[in-house]
Amino acid sequence: MFKNIFTNIRGNLFGGITAGIVALPLALAFGVQSGLGPDAGLYGAIFIGFFASLFGGTNTQISGPTAPMTALSMVVIAGIIAANEGDVSAALPFILMVFLLAGLIQVVLGVVGLGKYIKYIPYPVVSGFMTAIGVIILVTQILPMLGYYTEDDTAYINEFKPEAEEVLLDKILKEEAGEGILVLEDFRETVSRAEKIEESEILREATTLAKNNSSGVIGSLNTLPRALNNINWLEVMLGLLTIFIIYGFKRITTKIPSTLVALLVVTLGAYFLKLDYRPIEEIPTGFPIPHFEMFANFRLSQISPYVFTAITLAFLGAIDSLLTSVVADNMTKTKHKPNQELIGQGIGNSIAAIFGGIPGAGATIRTVVNISSGGTTKLSGMIAATLLLVVLLALGPLASQIPAAVLAGILVTVGIGVMDYKGLKAIPNMPKTEIVVMLVVLVLSVFWNLIYAVGIGLVLASLIFMKKIGDATAARSQIIPLSDANGHGMPWKDELNFPKELQQEVFIKHLDGPMFFGNTNDFQEMARGIPKTASHVIIRMDKVPYMDQSGLYAMEEALYRFSKDNITVILVHLETQPRVMMESIDIIPDLIPQEHIFNDFDEVLAYIKENVEDTVQ
Repeated sequence: MFKNIFTNIRGNLFGGITAGIVALPLALAFGVQSGLGPDAGLYGAIFIGFFASLFGGTNTQISGPTAPMTALSMVVIAGIIAANEGDVSAALPFILMVFLLAGLIQVVLGVVGLGKYIKYIPYPVVSGFMTAIGVIILVTQILPMLGYYTEDDTAYINEFKPEAEEVLLDKILKEEAGEGILVLEDFRETVSRAEKIEESEILREATTLAKNNSSGVIGSLNTLPRALNNINWLEVMLGLLTIFIIYGFKRITTKIPSTLVALLVVTLGAYFLKLDYRPIEEIPTGFPIPHFEMFANFRLSQISPYVFTAITLAFLGAIDSLLTSVVADNMTKTKHKPNQELIGQGIGNSIAAIFGGIPGAGATIRTVVNISSGGTTKLSGMIAATLLLVVLLALGPLASQIPAAVLAGILVTVGIGVMDYKGLKAIPNMPKTEIVVMLVVLVLSVFWNLIYAVGIGLVLASLIFMKKIGDATAARSQIIPLSDANGHGMPWKDELNFPKELQQEVFIKHLDGPMFFGNTNDFQEMARGIPKTASHVIIRMDKVPYMDQSGLYAMEEALYRFSKDNITVILVHLETQPRVMMESIDIIPDLIPQEHIFNDFDEVLAYIKENVEDTVQ
């Protein structure tokens, strides 16, 4: 796994340093967007970047927080903080436990070998999700771009004071109930405790409620009128200048990351001009400290609602990483190891969670930069992560002077870039069913819930796919009377010489494709179409590689009907899997004896000539 890791040291050094420089502003921006602060993004980039490179299966992959993973993490973080009544410190252990669980699930996915199956995620689901990520980032960055922050809007916070008082009173009642002293006939203790609530507690709770109400896409849109009435033009100019430099500098050269140029130019300009801007949250100095309290205070009830979220995070990270691995393969003419890559990503995300970092995945832009700058082995990714650690340890206080509007501007460009324009442009030429799937995922992700949207999209895409397969299989599977064997129906070549005198006694049922729950109704309808004149039905199983439980019972029901009508059923070329299924519930030999199962049609022809009489003149 570590073979030749130290070859091409010069190329890997340049590749790693360049990728690390590109990763720095994005890590800070994703950390801010997640809700845990810029340090969480930086910690994620350091630990995921180092350990995913060390243990992963793609030599040139650069990993760290990405837009899709951050958007989904933002949902997790907001939900758990809300469940802990706005107390971030109380919610943090449970947030990190969910992130740790997601990393461990990725390791399991790699160990059991599921990496190669990730490619089967339908494109409309991925397209709708990626576009939704872009829309979510853009909408949620409107308020910071306008310089509006809920915690600064005193009038807005005051609107939530009555609700805050209700929340605090509810806490008192729950405390008394837990202590066994709540008596409905006497609220003197309740009143006594309520009188001790200070104005600062009410204000703090009201601030939390106001921030929750203005978060997310819907919250941002609801709060937009207030933001427009309270625009901070300095913050707007800093954000727009950042966007302008990011796009403008690319026209000059792409050798120097334009995102880093924008970060440095706008930050240094604002700092030395002593502008009254809003800086990002302070980045702690020193090496990141592990959060072992997440294990000490662990309560299953706190994270059980988020198990599905952790699974979704794990799969999203897997998809994100393996797609980047394919890009790296195309550039380097190598072949990545998908299962090993999942193990590496899982280890990186698990360790990042322990140290308070947000989860991430393989990052396409950073990986491309690494390869273009000379990176060829795992060493380049480890160097990129090490560079970020050096920045954290040496320049943490300086990084805390970065204007919040700069990171908002960077995120706007990320949101614009992450949307799937290829999928959007293809809408006029896409099948309507795929358009529906993509738009359902897009709309539900933006306005409801990212996690449920992906799940619904997968289910919807699967149902549509199975309906299409079922229809196609039913269209190719048909009942052929031998009277049509000379060209009016669709007989197979070996059926053309069947005796004409038996044309009303023998019918052939062609099955083309798997027998599964998507086409059982069509099979049963065709089985009911066998006329009473029939004495034998030949079911050709040549093209049936698979039969599920629904198909098995549909076959059993049809065979019972044939048996009741004294129709003999003959099976031709029965594959192994369908045979095992039919033997498992004794269709063979109870309904179809072994002597009525043939390997080829010539044997059937001989049997029919010997055993079937012409009864219909």
